[in-house]
Amino acid sequence: MDNRAEVRDFLVSRRAKITPGQAGLPSAGPRRVPGLRRSEVAALAGVSIEYYSKLERGTLAGVSAGVLDGIARALRLEPAERAHLFQLAQAADGSSALTRPRRSATRRWTPPAGLQWTLDAITAAPAFVGNGRSDLVAANHLARALYSDMYSDPTRPPNFARFTFLDSAARRFYPDWHLMADATVANLRTAAGRDPLDKDLHDLVGELATRSDEFRRRWSAHDVRIHGAGTKRFHHPVVGDLTLAFETAELQAEPGLDLCIYAAEPGSPSEHALSLLASWAATEGTRSGTTEVGEAAR
Repeated sequence: MDNRAEVRDFLVSRRAKITPGQAGLPSAGPRRVPGLRRSEVAALAGVSIEYYSKLERGTLAGVSAGVLDGIARALRLEPAERAHLFQLAQAADGSSALTRPRRSATRRWTPPAGLQWTLDAITAAPAFVGNGRSDLVAANHLARALYSDMYSDPTRPPNFARFTFLDSAARRFYPDWHLMADATVANLRTAAGRDPLDKDLHDLVGELATRSDEFRRRWSAHDVRIHGAGTKRFHHPVVGDLTLAFETAELQAEPGLDLCIYAAEPGSPSEHALSLLASWAATEGTRSGTTEVGEAAR
């Protein structure tokens, strides 16, 4: 795959974020661009300026792991950024295509019965399964109730990115909307590096970039992240404010899918609100919150 533009933009954006002082270098003379010079990155990485310039032009095919490690150290990359750099290198030489599971471009995916049973067995916490395109492809009753605003189109699965950037309800639902927007785009950017041939992901990015200035600005920043654990704040239209911890784990039997489970601090107002949400879900439900939403293209 020719991903030279992606490689170039990522490396340039990371270089621009590092000051000479952060890299332990003297800041001598005016600089035409922010961050480090190519020559400084090359020296810190232990390669020639000519070789680093070639890499920054986007030619990562065949680069060794040692050189990538050196660049990652020079640019002070976070773990998610380092992983992204290695994924870009694998895509450049075609090795990522060899390890990526094959998918049908037209097949619609339905959660296996056992997976849905497992989700439904989690009765005290919202639990759902998502893919790299930010589709919510399977959920238990509490997750469907929590994300009830997202179940508006029965013809396709709820999508966190579309909801965040194209639905006005998202700014009420997420008190920390700007943080959620940053994280959503970083997750998509990470997924694009991991699976650069995902046409549906490319189509989603194109749709969002066309329709949302907020998305387009964040996408151009080339930020990536590892979506593992943390806390999120919500303002639900029925039960009000919730602060929930979350843990995410990859499903080994279903490559490309992640299981996410939320939990409230015991004895907290959020635990009480979660109990109210469970009662509301049991009595009212969400009109489109059925297992049919799991029929998402993987």
